[in-house]
Amino acid sequence: MITDQIIKILKSAKNIAVVGCSRDPGKDSYIVAKFLKDAGFTIIPVNPFADEIMGLKSYKSLSEVKGRVDIVNIFRPSFEVLPVIEEAVSLKPALIWMQIGIKSRKGYDIASKKGIQVVMDKCIMVEYRYSIYS
Repeated sequence: MITDQIIKILKSAKNIAVVGCSRDPGKDSYIVAKFLKDAGFTIIPVNPFADEIMGLKSYKSLSEVKGRVDIVNIFRPSFEVLPVIEEAVSLKPALIWMQIGIKSRKGYDIASKKGIQVVMDKCIMVEYRYSIYS
């Protein structure tokens, strides 16, 4: 369930780092990132194999990202999520979001202890549409 606090973050966030953002326009991570970009968010692609995605500079890892990150949106298999979350907490985002099918209880606990909101196993695009248009 998406809480009022999560909806407030979605409505006020500006910068979203998309970890696992694909260069392939047919992949879910690209589709969601493009939707968020078109909705007015600044997208920060994170992909170790890309220099640029959607005309935006792509970073090899979250540790390379400079500046404010409000949301870290993760498109990585569940077994790869924990190191991403450990890296993400240093950016102090308001929210760490794991897409549909992605979960990490340990990652959830680590982020929550740092005061970061966490969503697991939900699509940020779907939830954003629902929260904004309802």
